Amino acid sequence: MQAVETLINKFENKEATIAVMGLGYVGLPLAVLFAEKKMNVIGFELSENKVGLINAGISDIMDIPSERLKQVTANECLVATTDASELYEADAIIICVPTPLTASYEPDISYITHAVEIIRQHMSPNTLIVLESTTYPGTSRELLLAPIAANNYTLGEDFYICYSPERVDPGNKNYQTENTPKVVGGIDEASTKAGLALYETVIQQVVPVASTEVAEMSKLLENTFRSINIAFINEMAMLCDKMGIDIWETIEASSTKPFGFMRFNPGPGIGGHCIPLDPIYLSWKAKEANFFSRFIELAQETNSQMPEYIVHKAATALNTAKKSLNGSNILLIGMAYKENIDDLRESPSIPIFESLQAQGAIVSFCDPLATDFRSKDGATHHTVQLDYAQMAHYDLVITLTCHDLFEKDKMLEHSRLILDTKNAFAHTESRKIVRFGDATFQIANEATHVSL
Repeated sequence: MQAVETLINKFENKEATIAVMGLGYVGLPLAVLFAEKKMNVIGFELSENKVGLINAGISDIMDIPSERLKQVTANECLVATTDASELYEADAIIICVPTPLTASYEPDISYITHAVEIIRQHMSPNTLIVLESTTYPGTSRELLLAPIAANNYTLGEDFYICYSPERVDPGNKNYQTENTPKVVGGIDEASTKAGLALYETVIQQVVPVASTEVAEMSKLLENTFRSINIAFINEMAMLCDKMGIDIWETIEASSTKPFGFMRFNPGPGIGGHCIPLDPIYLSWKAKEANFFSRFIELAQETNSQMPEYIVHKAATALNTAKKSLNGSNILLIGMAYKENIDDLRESPSIPIFESLQAQGAIVSFCDPLATDFRSKDGATHHTVQLDYAQMAHYDLVITLTCHDLFEKDKMLEHSRLILDTKNAFAHTESRKIVRFGDATFQIANEATHVSL
């Protein structure tokens, strides 16, 4: 029996040991899922504090409640560790480490190279290595193949390499790891077969592709597609604002077309780990091929300008109330990058906060989920308590991330003026609310309508 068939049988019979490197938003849900299927799971982390919390059944990921984590740590199906030597026991090692940008906005693949070096020193023969971290096409072949082969291992006999892009959507109640289709591409046929066998034990639909490069590019295509379409609808929102046309009603009207239209909504900017970063990975790699992706970069520019556009709109709204941005008390509703989660990564709310503050506004925020953040100057900022009556003391309330827990009727009752950036107050008519495309709006208790 070929070595790969032995490995596949271990996966299919759930006799394999699975190691997950990196227990964050991607790695922890995946590790828990394998453990729930009664596989032996090693969770490798560099942080001793995080390892201690996980082994105690304490989760810092909203999508994995601590009660669920405790069920797989109590029976030791999942054991977290900082000891890399335990990777010797693994039949499959899945890399789920961050892939941020450098200070010069280039891909930072140092976490991947560090993980690969740890694997190289501590892996056993006949091991499948899967990279899930979002990265540019060619990474698996360039950064994984040569270092592992340096162990005098032969690809397809002693080790196997796949790329399978993570598709985590924090806070999504309909699609979690198990029921989200999983793309898998191997460097060779044996690797693809091993990757399929691994993920088919826990994922409802696994989609094989011809190579690691196709799998890597598919992830960047998915998220760059979203970035470009969000940029277009943000530009339409700014145009409608200029022309005094309600962008939200326009979108609703266009959405009645049963074919050829896909809805995207404008907002204060893009956030999360993927959509703000993935297009940069793609355009960076494109330059290496002497291809200049102007369309992608233009979308990135448009999206990155949205926080400043919101600040400008806030200043305009305050002007109509005969107030200056400088010295005004402003409350931001929601700091997380999207509703009903605590994730602050790349949240546009943070640059909005910083810009308002830099222009002299007295800025507070209320977010019972994302309760604190650190600004560029190193200062730590904490949420104010959710107290609707206190909203009357602010010159302007800006809704950025309107979690379900916020009671919008109470917010409207007590606020003096609201800048609604995401249509949180859809179908609510009030002179207090300023939206994209308001040709005119009237400040409460004033009789004069003022043109934007």
